[in-house]
Amino acid sequence: MDHDILISGGGIAGLTAAAAFGAAGFSALCVDPAPPVTERDAAGADLRTTAFLQPAQTFLEEAGLWERLASHAMPLQVMRIVDAGGEVPEPRVQRDFDAADISERPFGWNLPNWLLRREITAHLEGLHNVDFRPGTATTSLFTREAYARVGLSDGGRAQVRMVVAADGRNSPMREAAGIGVSTRRFGQKALAFAVTHPIPHDNVSTEIHRTGGPFTLVPLPDHEGRPSSAVVWMEEGPKAEALMALDTPAFEAEMSERSCHLFGPLTLASRRTIWPIIAQNAERLSGERLALVAEAAHVVPPIGAQGLNMSLADIRVLRDLAVAHPDRLGARDMLDAYHQKRFPDIRARVAGIAALDRISMLSAPMLRDARAAGLSALYGLAPVRRTLMQLGLGTRG
Repeated sequence: MDHDILISGGGIAGLTAAAAFGAAGFSALCVDPAPPVTERDAAGADLRTTAFLQPAQTFLEEAGLWERLASHAMPLQVMRIVDAGGEVPEPRVQRDFDAADISERPFGWNLPNWLLRREITAHLEGLHNVDFRPGTATTSLFTREAYARVGLSDGGRAQVRMVVAADGRNSPMREAAGIGVSTRRFGQKALAFAVTHPIPHDNVSTEIHRTGGPFTLVPLPDHEGRPSSAVVWMEEGPKAEALMALDTPAFEAEMSERSCHLFGPLTLASRRTIWPIIAQNAERLSGERLALVAEAAHVVPPIGAQGLNMSLADIRVLRDLAVAHPDRLGARDMLDAYHQKRFPDIRARVAGIAALDRISMLSAPMLRDARAAGLSALYGLAPVRRTLMQLGLGTRG
C-alpha cells in the first residue's frame, strides 16, 4: 500500500481529517485540485466563519489542532434569536440561549474559514505521516475487497486501504462509487462578509429573523480597532443577487436596516461572497473501501452552526472505528458500522435544519406572528430550552 488512507478534498473537513488520522498513527495522503487560499483579502478567500461547538472543539484537541487555533478563536457564550417579522424592521421578540444554563464552557468558538485553512495546513507540514498535495485532483476510483486504487491528475496512482471523500457537494469520489443523492433547493442564496460596528458584540451570536432567511452576526476579533462580526445573510435568490450588485454605501444602508440597528450602523469590512442554499443527503455514507464525510455526505443551510460540526462528527466516528480495529481499516464491516452510526443523526438534522429554514423564510404576517409566538413559548419552558441547547451541541440524541 502507498498509504493507509487517501482523503479527497482539502477543505476544512479534509484537512482536519488528515490531521486526525495522522495523530492516530495512520499514514494519509490528502489531495485537492486547488491550493488553499490562506489570506483574508486574497481572491477566492472563504470569508465565512465556523463556530466549533463543544464536541468539535474536543475533537480538534484530540487531533492536535486546537493549540494552534485557540488564540484566534472567539468564544460564543450566548446565542441570541431575534424575531423582527413585524411591519417595520425592529425586534419584536428577543431570546438569549446562554451556555451557562447547561455547561461551564461556551457553546463554541468562532474562527474565520480562511484562517482555519492557513493554520491546519501549517500543522500538516509538521506531520511525517501526512502528505498534503494541493493542486492535485482525484480522477478515478477502482476498488476491490482488499484495497482501493485512485488515479491522480498528476498522472500518478495511489493504492490505499480506505478512501475518505471530503470533496464537496458535487463529490467526484461519490459519483465514481455510484452513490446517489437527494437534493432540496430553497430558492435562496446567502451573502457572506465581515462588518465592523460601534456597539460591541459581547461574544453573543445574533440570529435575526424577518423574511427570506436569517441574518446572522457571529463574533470576530476586533478589526482595525473596532468591534467586528462575520455576517451570513440569507435571502430569496433574486433579492440576494440584487443586494450583491449594490454599491457599498447602499449595501451598508440595507444591511444596517436588516440588522435592526442592534449594533449601530454596520460598515462593510471585507468583500462580499454569495452561494446557493440547498439541503442534500447522500443515499449511503459508504461504498467499497470508501467513506463519505462532510458535504460529500450532507449539506445543510447555514443555521445553528450545524454544517461543519456535523462534518467533524463524521470524521470522529470514522477515526474511532479505525483506532478500535486498525486491522479492519476500510473493510466492509467497518464502513457499514460508520454508516449505521452516522446516517440516522444526519438524516434527522438535515430534515430539522431544512424545516427551520422554511420557517425563517415566512413572509405572511400571520405566519410570522406564529413564529414569534413559538419562539417565546419554547424559550419559556426551561427544560425544553435546555434540551434544545443540548441537541444543538450534539450532546443529546
